[in-house]
Amino acid sequence: MDEFMRAAIDEAKKGLSEGGIPIGSVIAHNGKILGRGHNQRVQRGSVIHHGEMNALENAGRQKAKVYYESTLYTTLSPCPMCSGAIVLYGIKKVIVGENATFMGDEDHLRSRGVEVTVLQNEECIQLMREFIKNNPELWNEDIGED
Repeated sequence: MDEFMRAAIDEAKKGLSEGGIPIGSVIAHNGKILGRGHNQRVQRGSVIHHGEMNALENAGRQKAKVYYESTLYTTLSPCPMCSGAIVLYGIKKVIVGENATFMGDEDHLRSRGVEVTVLQNEECIQLMREFIKNNPELWNEDIGED
C-alpha cells in the first residue's frame, strides 16, 4: 500500500480512537507529507473539520504552486465542502480510499479537471461500515441527513 494512503488510514484510526468519525487525509508534495488530519467534528465541536479540511489546516499556508503539485489522499470520498476546498486550492490529484459507503462530490472534482482515483481499499471500507453500523446518528449528522 502507498505510504500516503497508509498515513491517511492511520489518521482515520486516530480519529476513531478519540471518539470521532474515522476519516483521515494526507496532503503530499514532492514525496513528503505537508499536512495530515482526521475528521474532528466531534472532538472540536466543529462543523468544518472534516479529514480533508483538517489536513489543509495542518499543512498551513502554501504557495499556489505547491497546491497544484500536491496530491490529496483521503480514506473516504470527499463531500461537497471538501471538494470545494480541493478545487479552490487547485489540487489536481485526489486518491480516495473508498466510495462504497459514501459517494462524495467526485463528479464535481472531475468536472473541474481534478484526477480522482478510487482504490476501494478494504480496510477503509470496513472501518466506515463498522462505524456507520455502530453510530448511525452521528454518521447521519456528519453527512447532513436526518
